[in-house]
Amino acid sequence: MKKHISILIKPASALCNLRCKYCFYANISSIREVRSYGKMKDAVVEEMIPNIYADLEDGDELAIAFQGGEPTYAGLTYFEKFIAVINRQEKRVHVTYAMQTNGTIINERWIPLLRDNHFLVGLSIDGGPLYHDANRVDTHGGGTFRRVMQTKELFDRYGIEYNILCVLTNELAKHPQKVYKFLVDNHVRFTQFIPCLDDLDAEEKSDFALTPERFASFYQQLFPLWLGELKRGRYRSIKLFDDIINLFVGGRVTACGLAGQCQIQYVIEADGSVYPCDFYALDKYRLGYITEETLKELFSKPMSFAWLHDKRKLPAYCATCPFKQYCCGGCKRMKDAMYVAPSGRMCGYQTVLQTILPHAQEIATLATAAGEVTA
Repeated sequence: MKKHISILIKPASALCNLRCKYCFYANISSIREVRSYGKMKDAVVEEMIPNIYADLEDGDELAIAFQGGEPTYAGLTYFEKFIAVINRQEKRVHVTYAMQTNGTIINERWIPLLRDNHFLVGLSIDGGPLYHDANRVDTHGGGTFRRVMQTKELFDRYGIEYNILCVLTNELAKHPQKVYKFLVDNHVRFTQFIPCLDDLDAEEKSDFALTPERFASFYQQLFPLWLGELKRGRYRSIKLFDDIINLFVGGRVTACGLAGQCQIQYVIEADGSVYPCDFYALDKYRLGYITEETLKELFSKPMSFAWLHDKRKLPAYCATCPFKQYCCGGCKRMKDAMYVAPSGRMCGYQTVLQTILPHAQEIATLATAAGEVTA
């Protein structure tokens, strides 16, 4: 049976050339013994890749995503050497590449790497210059919107496949119409809204962190705009909508945590240390080192089993939820941003499902007619 393995690599650890005000990984790294492991050394790459391939056979699939910090901070040469090591492996494994980037370092020199290796790039743009420049700032506090849009234009010119990653802060969630207009005006076809989270060790809720009420309101107002376009034959991918249709019409889970079951993500830090989840890349959750063990050996660790079988107590509100068997409480890290509100009287995700699911079959049919099969 063909295996499909996904790994997430942080080639520059928590290093970044920006100082985004809501960065969750800056918080994660600040509560570890080692804040940043620096840039991944060639020796780590040389030892890591054979250990990844040890559990693969001809015909298997390997999805490699690079994230940060800022992964391009590792330098273009790092990626060229990494891919060269992959290409030296004897097993005929189908490898796909993805990268999540703030886009400020990428220039034309990066295009051959991204184009020739068919990278899918997640480009961070927060829904327009006003919202983007308020939070996505450089080391001097200056906004970065114009620079990132230059990278988007570069991708458009050279045919680089990309998605827009938009951090959905509590403030941005007040303006769904403006955000959607930005997507339409700039011909953005694929967008993922990432709920902005409180720091893992936060004692009180920040102004940035999304609330379940605001999460629900944003998607309730966004949905008719999106559905209206779809009815006119224009399919614009909004990842949460796609994931819901995939789950409830197609029976496929296409988003980590959406069905309430954690998976081992194999998050590999720059020193080769491995963690089960990007949100919990902390010392106490370290599974081991990919330079010393294979993925199968890491998966067999007691910490892996503890992570997979962690059962948390759900809020009382969940007991009568008609979607409980599908959701099972959702992602535990997202619980305060999009699920049951502190009042215990509403759930943001339930509200969104109640908005979308009456149209689910129609959406699947329209998407298929538009040439996009989501279910």
